[in-house]
Amino acid sequence: MLYSISDLEQLSGVQSHTIRVWEQRYNALKPMRTEGNTRLYDDAELKKLLNIVSLNQSGLKISKICSLSDHDLESLLDKQVNFNQGCSKFDYYITQLVKSGLAYNEYYFDKLLTSCINKFGISDAYRNIIYPLLVRLGLMWRKDDICPAQEHFLTNILRRKIFSAIDKLSLKDVGQETWLLFLPEDEDHDIGLLFANYLLKANHKKVIFLGTKVPLKSIKKVLQENNVDNILFFLIKLRPKKAAQKYVDDLQKICGPIKINMAGNTHIIEQLALPGNFTRFYSVEAFENIIQNPATI
Repeated sequence: MLYSISDLEQLSGVQSHTIRVWEQRYNALKPMRTEGNTRLYDDAELKKLLNIVSLNQSGLKISKICSLSDHDLESLLDKQVNFNQGCSKFDYYITQLVKSGLAYNEYYFDKLLTSCINKFGISDAYRNIIYPLLVRLGLMWRKDDICPAQEHFLTNILRRKIFSAIDKLSLKDVGQETWLLFLPEDEDHDIGLLFANYLLKANHKKVIFLGTKVPLKSIKKVLQENNVDNILFFLIKLRPKKAAQKYVDDLQKICGPIKINMAGNTHIIEQLALPGNFTRFYSVEAFENIIQNPATI
């Protein structure tokens, strides 16, 4: 796969200007050139950049890093993995997870992610590592610059970790407040919904988790058969404003006065006219506030 310099910026978190400087001054990367002199980078160059970024974020000088052979770079990186277990620089973990994910290296990805969860806890690992990782990859996925196989590989491991955290929670002390969680029938990116499921259960809420691609008629049936206090759904996919507004209005007709919470694509949500019983949130902290302080909804 080939990447533009803007793609590298999105994946590495390093500005395009800085990447160009590293190329010219330290020979860090060797891009191909189109007939129009546009830089293009292959998978090997992307992985090398991610390694360079990781080591630089750990305190090593860029001049030293770029003078190393590929073998020495990998050896130093292996040492830095152990060293950084006591480091709070989350960007290091993010860039290494991107690298191993794109290479389908399940062993390394799983090992590093497990280490992050053990060190920081699932909640902080999600806030500071997993969510930023998804954000960094989001633009590439939407533009189809990362193939579906890579997306599925990454998200399936992330989903497995969150499911594991959910399974460790006790269901004995669940309260009466009930939450219904789902994604619309054209949505299938459920990492955020799964983590919300974890947070709700960790706060002793009863959850009816329907998952992805749920038709409105199914929502209506669940509401007819259960006493639901709160609803949570995500609008993530790009869609016309008219279609998004129709979905919100149709959901409102089905749910009536039930409290409805939504998150997702800010560009879409901010254009919508939301009924009074809708609450939108933009961060994990805001959602936790909704859970812990229901009177503020």
